[in-house]
Amino acid sequence: MKWYFPRKWIVAGFSLTILLMSLVALASFNNTNEIKQNANKVQYTYETLNTLADFYAAMTVAESARRGYIFLSSKQDLNRYQNAVQNIRSNLNLLEGKIHPSLSQRQNFEKFKLLVNQRLSLLDESIELYQKDKNALERQNNITIQSIDIREKIVPISSEIQSEEKRYLQTSLNGSEQTIHLRIFIEILGTILSLGVIYSLCCILERQWVKREQLKSLASSLAQEKKIGELKVQLFSMISHEFRTPLSVILLSSQLLREILVDLVDKQELKNLDRIQSSAKLINHLLTDILTLTRAEAGELDYKPQLINVENFCLNLLEEVQMFSRTNHIINFIKKGQSFPAILDEKLLYSILSNLLLNAIKYSTSGGSISLVLNSQADATIFQVIDEGIGISPAEQDKIYEPFYRCQNAESIVGTGLGLPVVKKCVERHQGEISVESKVGVGTTFTVKIPLANN
Repeated sequence: MKWYFPRKWIVAGFSLTILLMSLVALASFNNTNEIKQNANKVQYTYETLNTLADFYAAMTVAESARRGYIFLSSKQDLNRYQNAVQNIRSNLNLLEGKIHPSLSQRQNFEKFKLLVNQRLSLLDESIELYQKDKNALERQNNITIQSIDIREKIVPISSEIQSEEKRYLQTSLNGSEQTIHLRIFIEILGTILSLGVIYSLCCILERQWVKREQLKSLASSLAQEKKIGELKVQLFSMISHEFRTPLSVILLSSQLLREILVDLVDKQELKNLDRIQSSAKLINHLLTDILTLTRAEAGELDYKPQLINVENFCLNLLEEVQMFSRTNHIINFIKKGQSFPAILDEKLLYSILSNLLLNAIKYSTSGGSISLVLNSQADATIFQVIDEGIGISPAEQDKIYEPFYRCQNAESIVGTGLGLPVVKKCVERHQGEISVESKVGVGTTFTVKIPLANN
């Protein structure tokens, strides 16, 4: 009989909880249906805006390709023009079916469609005129002026269409927001009441269970993290090995093909082979960075110091980097004081300096000056890579060594965000230190200091 009342209260509590959750589920179901309807409206409007953006892009491509064809007689530009015109007409048809069916919006679209067709007719006329008479420059100029006039008329109408769609989008978003807020309120209220009932009945039992599960989860997480680290190293080692074999074949084959064709074709036509070699080397460099970073994070980064001639190493590296990147930057080597052989890990040193030099090339303007400075001191070997590139803001200088982090002013430049983390790990493996001095728009100086007694 002593368990009668507890069982009664437990049954009553769980019954009340089930009732509350059922009510919450019903209300959530109704709100979810409303959210889905509003989401469909939002998605439809976004598709309309994206189609309009694609239309502008295609119109720009068409105009650019027309000029390219007229000035350069490039069949490739003619093909681009034809494809762009096809995209314009396709997007125009999509817009006609997608825009909001209000009277003002339809009227604006008809004006928009008429002006677009007039501009396309002018562009077609320009192409036909060029094919008939390449010297009709005055007529081509008149067509260009007319095309610009029509474009200036298209812009305000397009803005009105966009504004109307955005207003409709905002209305749908507001409706979704209100529905979501209502759903959140109902779910929070129902959840609080349910948790209150359950908490009052099962507080002690829940605490004990949570503690036990936390201990088990912590032990499992530690074991799993260690296993994942080992698997990551094995996986990236295997990937690196499997990729390097075909990459070696690609490099060797392209090099042999270049040697065969060098006397048979123009140098301009050999650029594709050069691109193949550069891309393969870039992938190989990326694989090396990923594998180095993975091993460093798992505490398995190899460190095999040996006595090397640092000056010769730097000179050979500069020559290789210039060939690898095919850059027109001016790369200077500056030696300060007398250079001495140092005990360093050659592979890790290569990763340090090559990544810093490639970054300097990547983030500097074409033809800019880059310097590699070697300063051998009694207690340390110091390397500096100096560029006149885009620079790093002070607020971001502490974040650049985080994997995959890209500075805001470098987001438009292709990169992985792995180079500097790899440099940091390799420097730390030498028990060295790295520092940066940079000013946005002026340049950056990375300084790597490796002590002589680093092994």
